[in-house]
Amino acid sequence: MSGNHREATVRRFMEQAPRPVPPEIHMEAVRRGGRMLRRRTLARRLLWLLLLAAAVAFTVWALTTRPWVEPPSHTTPPLTGW
Repeated sequence: MSGNHREATVRRFMEQAPRPVPPEIHMEAVRRGGRMLRRRTLARRLLWLLLLAAAVAFTVWALTTRPWVEPPSHTTPPLTGW
């Protein structure tokens, strides 16, 4: 199909009178859409909660172990030159 033929086909479809949607299909679509939105919202909230819990766990770990501090030396250097 050439570009002009595609455009003409699309214009023809758009210019046709819209057909009414049967009420049972509309109600089913609204029900499913609402369920999808609720699931998506719940998933988003759970992910934010998981991210917050991970941040708190990392902060507590970092404050208790303090990985940025050099560990103390357990051996002493040899004493020479007494």
